[in-house]
Amino acid sequence: MTLELGMILAFLAAAVVMFAMNKPRMDAVSLIMLTLMPLTGVITMGEALAGFSDPNIVLIAALFVIGDGLVRTGVAQRLGDWLTVTAGNSETRMIALLMVVVAGLGSMMSSTAVTAIFIPVALRIAHQTGSSPGRLMMPLSTAALISGMLTLVATAPNLVVNSELIRQGHTGLSFFSLTPFGVPVLFLGIVYMLIARRWLPAVPVKDAAEAGEAPGIANWIEEYRLADRERRFRVAEGSSLIGRHLSELDLRATAGVNIIAIERSGRVGANLLHPTPQTELRVGDTILVDLPDPEAAELLALPGLEPLPLGSAYFNDLTQEIGMAEVIIPTDSSLVGKSLEEAKFRTRTGLTVIGVKHGRIAVGRCITQERLSTGDTLLVVGRWKDIKRIRPDDSGVLILRLPTEVQELLPVPGKAAYAVGCLLLVIGLMVSGVVPNVQAALIGCLLMGAFGCVTLESAYRCVSWKTIVLIVGMLPFSIALQRTGGVELAADALMSITSGAGPRVVLMCLFIITACLGLFISNTATAVLMAPVALAVSYDLHASPYPFAMIVALAASTAFMTPVSSPVNTLVVTPGNYKFGDFVKIGTPFSIVVMIIAVLLVPVLLPVFPK
Repeated sequence: MTLELGMILAFLAAAVVMFAMNKPRMDAVSLIMLTLMPLTGVITMGEALAGFSDPNIVLIAALFVIGDGLVRTGVAQRLGDWLTVTAGNSETRMIALLMVVVAGLGSMMSSTAVTAIFIPVALRIAHQTGSSPGRLMMPLSTAALISGMLTLVATAPNLVVNSELIRQGHTGLSFFSLTPFGVPVLFLGIVYMLIARRWLPAVPVKDAAEAGEAPGIANWIEEYRLADRERRFRVAEGSSLIGRHLSELDLRATAGVNIIAIERSGRVGANLLHPTPQTELRVGDTILVDLPDPEAAELLALPGLEPLPLGSAYFNDLTQEIGMAEVIIPTDSSLVGKSLEEAKFRTRTGLTVIGVKHGRIAVGRCITQERLSTGDTLLVVGRWKDIKRIRPDDSGVLILRLPTEVQELLPVPGKAAYAVGCLLLVIGLMVSGVVPNVQAALIGCLLMGAFGCVTLESAYRCVSWKTIVLIVGMLPFSIALQRTGGVELAADALMSITSGAGPRVVLMCLFIITACLGLFISNTATAVLMAPVALAVSYDLHASPYPFAMIVALAASTAFMTPVSSPVNTLVVTPGNYKFGDFVKIGTPFSIVVMIIAVLLVPVLLPVFPK
């Protein structure tokens, strides 16, 4: 062993120890190593910084932006809503659908981002069904990790392995190269989780009030008994209402009806309009109505006004557009001593009061004539932008509480079709190979910006610079280990251990080493270190490099065994109420299953000794 190799190995050992201790954080460790390695003389400072110009680094950053576009426009959230409706109260169906949706979405964007998106979805489902979040969170994280085995761009380790292939003069992997291996793993993962869920924590989710958290809209629907007050009507073709203004109908006076909003079809999807006396009805308009007295529903039997099936409880399916808030009347409010009708509250704020409380006592149905006092609490409903504009000088009220749904509001609702179109274009360009992958991703980013799905500020903010710096800081190790003979040394050691064994044994050893190394350092750093070793082993065997590169990519995503193996696992620890041992108990057997699938399939689909 040379002095240079000894120094590089010492730096590598120090990095591994710091990664395992998580002190300092991983990107800081990478920067330290990037700064120190040129001092050994093995690599230059320019070579240490070369990772910043690597096309795959730019590609990873661009994929973060595309994923953020899917989040900002509501594509991911709509998938979650569809999941809730489709699965119903069946936990088995929920786990299966959750894993399919998360894996599918994660194959196109950051698995960490997908996990963060679906944690509140899973918690909401657990609350609605009364089941334990612990029985959903680990299937969620498992599917997010499996998503890395479905496409080339699904996770950073795949791109690191692909980059090493190209750097050593080979043709890179295609967009769907990993898919034949990932699909069987996903299927078996669903089956495995349906069996293993019995060993997961079964602690029911706390109610918001019990946990001391902000209430959700569902809590207020129950508290104010709003569930039976929702009505929806469509203006039929040929109706005498077409062209008439809402002031002509005067539904509030004749039927005690509050018109919450009007849903009108636009060029791309439906638009939700704020109703005013001057709003003119058109054919196909859907009128969303709050009916405080359900017995008065027959008064809405107007010609050409067709009743529609009800959605979820009290417009709960429209929480991206329609919100609620509890407001309180301060001492100096202009509302004190007046009724809502006298104060013209809706005219001033654009919001409808659907509930009133004197202290803790809720007022009955006829709230518009109720005299208001200091300290009264009002429940208002309307567009989120009107709720956010509430000011005591203008409205006479102060916001007391906002529901948890306010945290899930989309910055650019209504742009989902554009975001999906951009994503499909990027995938098409990558699959066809018309332009390089990084150029396809950059085209997608620019188009998302042009359509308003992302902004420059959100694009810079959404990129995980920690991941970028981690990869860039670890890439010099690959160069240094190859230049000092470290890669050949590791390859020779592996070959001596597996001397006389078949290629499947060599692949299994590579898988085990990669997966075990991932227990202590990030799977991205693992891929950086193991990809050159895998290729060196293939050269020693005079074999194709592709099965050896593939086994490293698959093993790098097999990070199921500890909560620190991947940020995906770390995210679900608290909401799932997991302990370290839960991951070991559930993740280790499944990691063995994945290894068996990989070792059996890789040599079949990617022959070790092609003819």
